[in-house]
Amino acid sequence: MKAIIITAVALLATVFVIAKDKQTVASWYGEKYRGKSTASGEPFNPSELTAAMWGVPFGTRYRVTYQGKSVVVRINDRGPAKHLNRGIDLSRAAFKKLSPLGKGLIKVKLERI
Repeated sequence: MKAIIITAVALLATVFVIAKDKQTVASWYGEKYRGKSTASGEPFNPSELTAAMWGVPFGTRYRVTYQGKSVVVRINDRGPAKHLNRGIDLSRAAFKKLSPLGKGLIKVKLERI
């Protein structure tokens, strides 16, 4: 019974995260992590249109929209830190296409594509 409950909770959490459309808070990460391994094993490049997110397969693509501007990112890392209440960490390049970097946090719409 305990295993069934744990499985059900994990499944519901995954369904919530990979829902087609979602509003969440986005942050960005950059040069400090250049060349370091992402959770997928590839080196991080802040100039690429990539992002970190929990609960979705690596390679999943999302359209991220903020105030009418959009960018398509590929998930290649895990994050943001779960206690921060953010849904996605964008690479520097991806965030910069949506907003000035100084903004730090923005509320975005995510569309899985």
